[in-house]
Amino acid sequence: MNRLFGTKATGPKPTLDDAISKIDTRVSSLDVQISKLNAELATYQSKMSKMRDGPAKNSVKTKALSVLKRRKQYETQRDQLMNQSWNMEQANMMTDNLKNVMTTVDALKTTNQTLKKQYGKIDIDKIEQLQDEMADLLEIGNDINASLARAYDVPDDIDESELDAELEALGAEAELGWSEANMESEIPSFLQEEVPTFIDGGKDEVKPVKEAAA
Repeated sequence: MNRLFGTKATGPKPTLDDAISKIDTRVSSLDVQISKLNAELATYQSKMSKMRDGPAKNSVKTKALSVLKRRKQYETQRDQLMNQSWNMEQANMMTDNLKNVMTTVDALKTTNQTLKKQYGKIDIDKIEQLQDEMADLLEIGNDINASLARAYDVPDDIDESELDAELEALGAEAELGWSEANMESEIPSFLQEEVPTFIDGGKDEVKPVKEAAA
């Protein structure tokens, strides 16, 4: 039975990529054949251009027509294979897009379930209460800052005439201190010193020269 119908294939099934690769290989082979026929056809055309009409030229012409016919057949096969490859590429792109869509849908489902679980644990009322408490605390903080930054006003019952008198007194004291300093600076330094101890009469009896001069 196996010799008549064969055995069941156990290998992996071919994919679209495998089929496209095989077709591209076949197209490349046909391109090589077409290039050879073009070169052969160019040779016949060159010979015919140099020959006179007659049996010899007709023989070359017959060969050229045969080559041209074969080239047409190869070109037709190549075009058909290229169309097949293009169709399979389109199908492959659609398959990839479908896979991407399914992956996106699965990811959205998983994300949706996760969000439902997370949001289900959140109590909106507690969040609102927390926001209200934060607003109250911020308001209290602003009141405290405003209280600490308050300036202390000068009492209104202070008499300006008293301030003027005090200012004049301070000026008079400053002038008096300046005059005494000038008087001391005008007395020579040798008159401001005490009499040396070696003079007769003792240290206690000797008076400063400054007092005698006075």
